[in-house]
Amino acid sequence: MNEQLLEQLKQTYPDATCELRYADEFQLLIAVILSAQCTDKRVNVVTERLFKAASTPQEICDMELPVLEEYIRSCGLYKNKAANIKACCRDLVEKHNGQVPRTMDELTALPGVGRKTANVMLSVAFGQPAIAVDTHVFRVSHRLGLSDGNTPDAVEKDLCAAFEPKDYRDVHFLIIKHGRDCCHARNPECENCSVNGLCATYVTEQSRKSCL
Repeated sequence: MNEQLLEQLKQTYPDATCELRYADEFQLLIAVILSAQCTDKRVNVVTERLFKAASTPQEICDMELPVLEEYIRSCGLYKNKAANIKACCRDLVEKHNGQVPRTMDELTALPGVGRKTANVMLSVAFGQPAIAVDTHVFRVSHRLGLSDGNTPDAVEKDLCAAFEPKDYRDVHFLIIKHGRDCCHARNPECENCSVNGLCATYVTEQSRKSCL
């Protein structure tokens, strides 16, 4: 059934991919850090301006903190994000020769980089099998019946067990797209959902109604 679900989502969202704009691994890393509790559309507006002023770890290290804060203010949580970005860039320069590392342990050791961000980098930037669990993936995975995990790490583990590694990248982007376009946090469009026949929540609800 999981293969059928994946194929149906591919048909529904044939262009599902990373919506963040970036020119290299470093720019993607900064964009993903900024995307916490912020839309990709807003991040793209912010990074377009930011990367014209500073597009390398060293250039952001050289930027005064208040200046960086102003560039990213509209992303929300801008003070914490600016401090983390500055510290992250310092580590990249001092410990990684200005390059973004390619392992989970090294990525999550960077300030401001959690497992979700690291998985995005591993999958999108470096082509490694990884599934990043954000709020959309967490919510939709539960509704579809792919996971009942109480934490993002538990959901990630369930998704990795449910699909083949070669499909992890697609799974991540397809579920995010489905969450944004159809399976909303509030008022999901269940009747218009292309996979409602494979959705545990919808099927259970329809069965309950038929018994009333």
